[in-house]
Amino acid sequence: MNTPASAAAPPAQAKEQTPWRRFLSDFFASKLATLGLVMLVVIVGAALLAPWIAPQNPYDLAVLDIMDSKLKPGSESGDGAMHYWLGTDGQARDLLSAILYGMRTSLLVATVSVLAAFGIGATVGLIAAYFGGRIDALLMRIVDIQLSFPAILVALMLLAILGKGVDKVIIALIVVQWAYFARAARGAALVERGKEYVEAARCMSLSWGRVLFRHVLPNCMPPLIVIATIDLAHAIALEATLSFLGVGVPVTEPSLGMLIYNGFEYLLSGQYWISFFPGIALALAIIAINLVGDHLRDVLNPRHAN
Repeated sequence: MNTPASAAAPPAQAKEQTPWRRFLSDFFASKLATLGLVMLVVIVGAALLAPWIAPQNPYDLAVLDIMDSKLKPGSESGDGAMHYWLGTDGQARDLLSAILYGMRTSLLVATVSVLAAFGIGATVGLIAAYFGGRIDALLMRIVDIQLSFPAILVALMLLAILGKGVDKVIIALIVVQWAYFARAARGAALVERGKEYVEAARCMSLSWGRVLFRHVLPNCMPPLIVIATIDLAHAIALEATLSFLGVGVPVTEPSLGMLIYNGFEYLLSGQYWISFFPGIALALAIIAINLVGDHLRDVLNPRHAN
């Protein structure tokens, strides 16, 4: 007996969507988050490639001509060999090159400090949640004391003791940031501690370190990733503030904050570009990171979605 022509073929099974595909789909559904990610990729790429794409090495004193200091945007160098698209600062540095190199310093300081604060804070929070009791009370009181002081005040006090330097700024930022990760990690770990897989791991006599870092920590990562992303923007802004106040990175390794500080005294004389363009670059970096971080919060925690 022939099969009727009208008999429909079995419907093809839809391809199952993996968690990673679902995450990418949810993330790129937001145009603002996509724009922020594109901006962030461009900014990071330009900073990493600064030695190859910058018109000038602002750290090389041999290529600087003091006669080219404080030139307006679009000016040419005295010998006509270079075009200063964003003008020059008081040290005759090409502002475009200085911004690219300054972005490298700002991103380096922020990234290293956030990663180190992430490691320290997550460890403290996991230990506090896992053991509880007096250990939890002691560690959380230390966190509460840390969070009770303004971050800028703690950073200023530390740098007044340690002095200037990129490494000193990184240490100060670690100290003011680790408590945020500790509080978030503890809250997430308290939820995970009572679940069956943790009890099964304990019954297998696994060490507490293996239980925490191999089993509990991966399940606590979503909120920590969101905090790390948003804290990266906060670290960049805080480093810029410290450098603007003159206690951050040294003049020989200028960040965006130091570049803004260098042009601040010239604002009233009409030479706005020395501070204006580094300020725009700083604002764009912070906006891009915040756009990505805010949408990550919604994607990784659907309860915050609109």
